[in-house]
Amino acid sequence: MHGIMRSFIIHMPSSTARRPNADKLCTDLPNAELFEAVNGRDPDQIAGVQLHPGNLHRPHYPFALRPAEIGVFESHRRIWRKLVDEEIDLAIITEDDLRIDPARMAETLKVLAPIATPDHYIRIPVKQREVPVQTLAEQNGLRLILPKVIGLQCVCQMVGRHAAKRLLAATEQIDRPVDTFMQMHWLTGQPIHALLGSGNQEVAREIGGSTIQTKPPLSDKLTREFKRAAYRAKLHLHPQRPPASSG
Repeated sequence: MHGIMRSFIIHMPSSTARRPNADKLCTDLPNAELFEAVNGRDPDQIAGVQLHPGNLHRPHYPFALRPAEIGVFESHRRIWRKLVDEEIDLAIITEDDLRIDPARMAETLKVLAPIATPDHYIRIPVKQREVPVQTLAEQNGLRLILPKVIGLQCVCQMVGRHAAKRLLAATEQIDRPVDTFMQMHWLTGQPIHALLGSGNQEVAREIGGSTIQTKPPLSDKLTREFKRAAYRAKLHLHPQRPPASSG
């Protein structure tokens, strides 16, 4: 079936505290279903993953991949493969700690309906920090932009089948988290858009904490912040640019 928007909520069955929120997303999003998350701590589930220590692409990534990050990356890849294999033109992919505002999400879908194609990857982020190099649509407090530097997190996005195919091809080997990799548009050939103003929130703390974050000692934290800032500075050398045809 073509043209029907599907929704997939990435959920680990063992995360029982998150189940009610995941079920609510299934009710609130179009044609939604739970999609079983890959457990990065289970060697069998990630047996086929080719991992590298941050040195596969430039800029080099200064941190080791955590098991949870490997699981998240593989979960997204499995959904991308599903879009390609089952010829699903467009899908909303979310993580199970998303809270949507149903009225705002309805508006969001209305804005994106005439624009989104199988070639698009559109973030619907919870943090509204991205700076546009181009604004493609503006309506009712919603703004679809091409961000200069792509934001982090993959809590909610609309992904097209052709975009999924490009991303699958670019991620047969991985060396950094999925959101960090998605920032490297010059490698993937996939422009990333962002829809700001959706009212989306992340509620991990309310529903049993993050599956990834741990609290490091302060000295480690400062070292990480320094490395992260240096990495971010390198990303700014590769801004997204509007396609030539649009002037």
